[in-house]
Amino acid sequence: MFPARFAPILFGLFLSGLMSLIVSGISTLRAIGASDAFLGAWMTSWGYSWAVAFPTVLVVAPLARKMVAKVTR
Repeated sequence: MFPARFAPILFGLFLSGLMSLIVSGISTLRAIGASDAFLGAWMTSWGYSWAVAFPTVLVVAPLARKMVAKVTR
């Protein structure tokens, strides 16, 4: 178990991992179709996508929280 202070980082890790997995899967499927090369191409795309998505989530999340706070009561 991790201490609670790591919750925002772990949330970003899991969120970016799942979102990049789904989006890269859809994009790869549309690009190459359901071929024998699909799984390998998807995993490669996911790796690159996650490498970009994780730090992006960590940087963008505070901005998104501020934007949500402005449009909610």
